[in-house]
Amino acid sequence: MDDRNYSSDFSDDSLWDKLRKFGKTVGRELVEKVLTMYYALQDKDTPLWAKTVLVAALGYFVCPIDAIPDVIPAAGYADDAGAIAVALGTVAVHIKPEHRQRAKAKADEWLS
Repeated sequence: MDDRNYSSDFSDDSLWDKLRKFGKTVGRELVEKVLTMYYALQDKDTPLWAKTVLVAALGYFVCPIDAIPDVIPAAGYADDAGAIAVALGTVAVHIKPEHRQRAKAKADEWLS
């Protein structure tokens, strides 16, 4: 990610809109990671510093203007996937099995 703070780009509505429109395009693996982060963000046990990381990464994901524009086939989501992977690695100790289970269930519902 660049120096811009993408947290202002994140909202529940912007996330759900992007996932509905582009979920099949970005692929199941990225959808599940994004949803895992979203459910961790909603968890009252997730500390504030981790929520800040999650909101910034999810904001980057939903932002239409980022390092590699999302309209570029295949490559357009590579930077998003990288940002998501870094954020997940940073907050990994706060990701619970239930976050992953909910994410998988939601991805199954949408992408099956």
